[in-house]
Amino acid sequence: MAKKRVVVTGMGVVSCFGNDIDHFYNQLLAGKSGVVPIQEFPCDSYPTRFAAPIRDLDVGPYLDKKQARRVDPFIRYAIVAGKKALEKGNLSGEKLNSLDKSRCGIVIGSGMGGMDMFSNGIEALIKEGHRRISPFFVPFIITNMGGALLAIDLGFTGPNYSISTACATANYCIKAAAEHIRRGDADLMLCGGAEASLTPIGLTGFIACKALSERNDEPEKASRPWDKKRDGFVMGEGAGVLILESLEHALARGAPIYAEYFGGGDNCDAFHMTSPREDGSGVQKCMELALQDAGISPEKIDYINAHATSTLIGDLCEIEGIKKTFGDHLKNISINATKSMIGHCLGAAGGIEAIATIMAIQTGMIHPTINVEEPEEALQGIDYVPNIPKAKKITAALSNSFGFGGHNCSLVFGAYRP
Repeated sequence: MAKKRVVVTGMGVVSCFGNDIDHFYNQLLAGKSGVVPIQEFPCDSYPTRFAAPIRDLDVGPYLDKKQARRVDPFIRYAIVAGKKALEKGNLSGEKLNSLDKSRCGIVIGSGMGGMDMFSNGIEALIKEGHRRISPFFVPFIITNMGGALLAIDLGFTGPNYSISTACATANYCIKAAAEHIRRGDADLMLCGGAEASLTPIGLTGFIACKALSERNDEPEKASRPWDKKRDGFVMGEGAGVLILESLEHALARGAPIYAEYFGGGDNCDAFHMTSPREDGSGVQKCMELALQDAGISPEKIDYINAHATSTLIGDLCEIEGIKKTFGDHLKNISINATKSMIGHCLGAAGGIEAIATIMAIQTGMIHPTINVEEPEEALQGIDYVPNIPKAKKITAALSNSFGFGGHNCSLVFGAYRP
């Protein structure tokens, strides 16, 4: 049976630059940094005291104010981004109600789940005893609850679950959602990732494993992919959610089509808990699987949104894998790093970066990579779009996400052609 074509008909974001897609992408094009000193909790004694947080999120009409205060922030982000995606997809009111909701599903994951709810619960248990634990403690820490509550709000009764593969979570969720449509299990899927782990325990956990930058004197310059002086990643948070839809369903309802999902690949390094294979072989195989699933040759790729977290080993391993995958064609590919401006949003990163990739396809403008002042020699001959945005017509683009545990997932998006 031929695979159904899958198109992107909506996008929703919650980011350090707000929750409007156009404003979010314009900030990226302008090379703005969302990294700031942490004000959310005392951390004066910590070796890392900055991040790219979500501040002053107005849930607007998307979530009841009482419920918004009650749920863990990652759930709040997932619901707002999901409903913003529906809004962008021209699905509200009667148009939303006219859908066959038994054929509408949700796959939204989180790498770490309800960290705020979890840490507050532990503190309450230790200080005040078991009777002070919230009855919502378990529901609001588990990673599936963002998608579950969104489904309850919308009445979507199709496939609904979460995937948790660390920093590759959102890409895995998008790929899984696309497969439901390709197989004919669903007509429409909301998919992506949400993360809100910027808490004292979340921050210090990454400090303990020496993963974070300590550039406290210049936080806006701390996220510096491929730079010789990079010293770790910067924590971010937020959500990125796409509407994926079968082409025939999208055309039948007159949906806006922002891009086409061509395919995806995933695999495992099976090597180390936190480090990738240094020769890039795991990354290479993952990208090759994505191209194979998309049915396109490496020469069709114009642009890569790299995982590029600013870690010493990870950045170069990805570049090595890209070189092996694309060979001489690499000179024709532009590569950038969204994380240079918004930090690493962990389980949400792939969803947010998929949106950046699709916006590049839509606008014909690729956002810059900032803070690469002393590029690694491995970048010689590579167009990494330093500091200034680049105009480029994009036919097909690759978006990479890799997570602790060796989880790799690459997605291929392209311009929609009838």
